[in-house]
Amino acid sequence: MARFTTRFDDQATAMEVAEGCDLSGKRVVVTGATSGLGEETARVLAAKGADVTLAVRDVDAGAQVAARIAESTGSRQIRVARLDLADRGSIAAFVADWTGPLHVLVANAGVMAVPETRTPEGWELQFAINHLGHFELSLGLHRALAAAQGARIVSVTSGAHMWSPVVFDDIHYVFRPYDTHQGYGQSKTANVLFAVGAQARWAGDGITTNAARPPAVITGLQRHIGGGGRIPKDSLRTIAQGAATSVLAAVAPELATAGGLYIDRCQEAEVVFRANSDRNGVAFYAVDPGNAERLWEESLRMLA
Repeated sequence: MARFTTRFDDQATAMEVAEGCDLSGKRVVVTGATSGLGEETARVLAAKGADVTLAVRDVDAGAQVAARIAESTGSRQIRVARLDLADRGSIAAFVADWTGPLHVLVANAGVMAVPETRTPEGWELQFAINHLGHFELSLGLHRALAAAQGARIVSVTSGAHMWSPVVFDDIHYVFRPYDTHQGYGQSKTANVLFAVGAQARWAGDGITTNAARPPAVITGLQRHIGGGGRIPKDSLRTIAQGAATSVLAAVAPELATAGGLYIDRCQEAEVVFRANSDRNGVAFYAVDPGNAERLWEESLRMLA
């Protein structure tokens, strides 16, 4: 099968890739929408007519973002709901409060290279927030997504997935010395494997799931590694350009039924079998169906 391609590249903005889309009547959830790519993704989808819920840990910051989006787009369909992906009770409350169909879930929230931290369950924080939290949220919202009869999940990942596969025998660093970058890479691999696994299970329910890798953008995500100072300047893109891949995965007509893909800067990436300095392509282990199945079952076991 030919790889999915578009006329866009990493220079395109989120608003440009959404040109011509009418999202009136569509309900969208964007996690981690208090700044950066999440805020821009929510802004563009709201501008196209969607009813957008900002699922955020800090509801006061979320309210400020909602006001900015309303002012810039004229939309009055912006909601704010509390969601802490490291808190299973918070996830359960968000799911319980949701009624009606859900057309798009953008799993955007994340943490990067944080000092070793564990949840009350003993889970390593990056894996817990970046993967397990979104996994449990998606499971909880499955019925709402299926009710939309054509829903999409966008699993925001990173080229940093090349830093590590999912180390199934020691996901939470019980035996290995903790490594901040490796832990982040493992969680980003899990984001891709989730897209592969969800597509295999839920396509029959009318739910399409893809992984979206944005280009290099400086946001608050890099605060634990001193900002984006190590990123070559010619590789950096704006927030508006950075959000383009997530928006494309959420709205592109060609992706209405094509899922389980790793969309890298508005194109489906080639599978690679050796890491490269630019982290281009998608590592073979991140799209392996067997790994996706193993991660799904292991995630269910943890949540049980």
